[in-house]
Amino acid sequence: MKTIEHSYSADLSWVQHLTEQFGGKVEGNFINVPEDIHTGIRYFLECEEGIVAYYVNVKYHQDVLFTQKNSRNDFIALYYDLTEGDASLETNNTIFDIGRWKYNLAVIDGSLLTDFHVKSGSNTYALCIFIKKNVLNTFVKNNTLFFPDLQKLIDPEKNTIIRIDRIADESYHILNDLRKLNAGGPVFDLNLRATVHLLMSSYIKKIALDKFVIQTVKETDLKKIIAIQMFLTENIEGAFPTIAVMAKNAKMSESKFKNLFKKVTGLTPNSFFLNNKLLLAKELLESRQLSISQVSDKLHFSNNSYFSSKFKEHFGVSPKNYIKQL
Repeated sequence: MKTIEHSYSADLSWVQHLTEQFGGKVEGNFINVPEDIHTGIRYFLECEEGIVAYYVNVKYHQDVLFTQKNSRNDFIALYYDLTEGDASLETNNTIFDIGRWKYNLAVIDGSLLTDFHVKSGSNTYALCIFIKKNVLNTFVKNNTLFFPDLQKLIDPEKNTIIRIDRIADESYHILNDLRKLNAGGPVFDLNLRATVHLLMSSYIKKIALDKFVIQTVKETDLKKIIAIQMFLTENIEGAFPTIAVMAKNAKMSESKFKNLFKKVTGLTPNSFFLNNKLLLAKELLESRQLSISQVSDKLHFSNNSYFSSKFKEHFGVSPKNYIKQL
């Protein structure tokens, strides 16, 4: 296994060291890596001061472990990762399966340590966005976004940001359009900057509407909430566990558990569970192996009508019409 020890930041100071860890070289905005590690493209761009984009579209030819320990905590990283293969993210001693059909969005504070494991044969398409916390204010104002609690959210003394999530369909299509372009040159750079702004605007709107609980999360509490997230996704086909059961497993009061769960995920436990259940339902319909009724039964919806209404509410189209579109 190849081990890459590195750091990121919201400027380009990390590029040379990362390249040296690969045993590669920098040519323009490309990081060229020896082909025995992987083939494909690594491309970086400073979109503006305090916002950096890192575009990755590669196929791995050996197992690689990326160990990230940042020297700065003044930024937030958004990792949109559509890996097809075997990849995982480890943070706070908890492992998440990462990829197109698994968790494909990680929002992680620069202060946190992470390990990213990827197996040989995996194809990774990812866009990483590094943004300084103080630049978020300007970005929000320039894009006329309403986010009254932004200052509290990005204050490192009050808040630690970590979210492991699924991207919205809109964001997936934006990323897919970018992938169709040849990397490099002014046209690609223009589209890359536009993609970064669209994704950031979409995500900030989402977390603003989520109305975060502003408070610092202790490392021990963070581990417990992440463990409950994993518990919910591992049991996604069944019925929703009660708040009392989950709070007991997390060794917290019910009110503390609900507040911290929303802080970490941006959703209530029930919304998190239902959203992931609907995403699985969508994937099952796409496989065309099960009927709508069979998917509803498999995922323990109370009846087909309720399943169809929730599916349409979430995706904007009924299961029947979605299958027709396929």
